[in-house]
Amino acid sequence: MPAAQSSTTAGLHSSSKRSLGARIIVRFFLGLIAALVILFVPAGALNFWQGWVFLAILFFPSLVAYAYFWKHDPQLLERRMQNKEQISEQKLLIRLSGPLFIIAFLLPGLDHRFGWSRDSLGNLPLWLAIVSEATVLASILFIAWVMNVNRYAARTIQVEAGQKVITTGPYRFVRHPLYAGSAALWFFTPPALGSWVAWPAFVLLLPFYVIRLLNEEKVLRAQLAGYPEYCQRTRYRLIPFVW
Repeated sequence: MPAAQSSTTAGLHSSSKRSLGARIIVRFFLGLIAALVILFVPAGALNFWQGWVFLAILFFPSLVAYAYFWKHDPQLLERRMQNKEQISEQKLLIRLSGPLFIIAFLLPGLDHRFGWSRDSLGNLPLWLAIVSEATVLASILFIAWVMNVNRYAARTIQVEAGQKVITTGPYRFVRHPLYAGSAALWFFTPPALGSWVAWPAFVLLLPFYVIRLLNEEKVLRAQLAGYPEYCQRTRYRLIPFVW
């Protein structure tokens, strides 16, 4: 009987993992289609090489990371699949930042079509585009490292039973390395896409990360054992030696 129960449990776990894999694949391709539309429809052409490079840098490493975590820690992906915030302040931030995020990603394609950056500030140097693309890739790899170190890195702000304070890896230097990686990614996205004029819109996204992490710290200090002591030992929130 125990063997039969173990076999049934294993079958359920296998079925749940396959279901998770299917949901990840669907979300991945929906995200890819949305990205293609938001970049290339405003551009009005397919000869937007910065857009192709950016999508390859953004989605291929993400696919590899999904496959790795699906094999080694599907629970982490389950956490990352959850996107319904329970905290009212976070719900408000999502409502406010969502339209700005869409506008920010529409601008590079429109800039490519109408030449706003070229006409006002001159073509963005090739070296800056390449450095920015490399930084975007580095940011994505850094985010994957953070997730590998902190398997409780959910998309929503929550404290789970048994969760512990993470003090290794990038958490030795800043308290919110996931936000640091995301902020670097979005800051270098406009030049990676060859656009000067899109930069202000992406920079405006950064204060939302600051507000979000401050609210998250409030929750973690109240609900996660050992977090106040960790904050005393690790002084910097986002940027080492700065803040």
